[in-house]
Amino acid sequence: MVSIYDIKPKFQQLLLPILHWLHRSNITANQITLVAIVLSVVIGVAFWYAESYSWLFLALPVGLFFRMALNALDGMMARTYNQQSTLGEVLNEVGDIISDWVIFFPLLKFFPEQLYLVVVFLCLSILSEFAGLLGKVIAYERRYDGPMGKSDRAFVIGACGLALFLGWPIATYGVWIFLIINILLIISIFFRLKRALAKAG
Repeated sequence: MVSIYDIKPKFQQLLLPILHWLHRSNITANQITLVAIVLSVVIGVAFWYAESYSWLFLALPVGLFFRMALNALDGMMARTYNQQSTLGEVLNEVGDIISDWVIFFPLLKFFPEQLYLVVVFLCLSILSEFAGLLGKVIAYERRYDGPMGKSDRAFVIGACGLALFLGWPIATYGVWIFLIINILLIISIFFRLKRALAKAG
């Protein structure tokens, strides 16, 4: 199914000049991953306090875009300059899950009437990444299938942050927003497992 992940190759091409500059500056893939994790913490903290300072809602669309760029760059750096390592893989996978939780946790504060749906969203986000990792375990290929992969979640939550900054009554539609996201996450998990099993079989 359609996913923002499908445009990743074109996005990576745009990042090539930055990639080469980082390599010339002796920046490693693991360092980029760590910066992405720190950035995620900053985004999450800013989101939490955005109730007092509405301009902090912009940390979501802006911050998530830069985090997506960093996530692309660390993989590109590792593959292009032979920096792949077990430590890097652990940092990448664990860092992504921690980062998602830190960034998405404040949703509980801004969508209190959809508390259970937000909790389900947080749990399904982790399960989705676990399903992707299972693809590597059973078929030696990490699965990134959508329609609600990591990049898709970042886009949707970034759009929510922009809407909150603009003062739109987005919480009014919270039930539908998270219901749809959760359904798409379940579909994504299904496709990841199905295609991993097909590859293995």
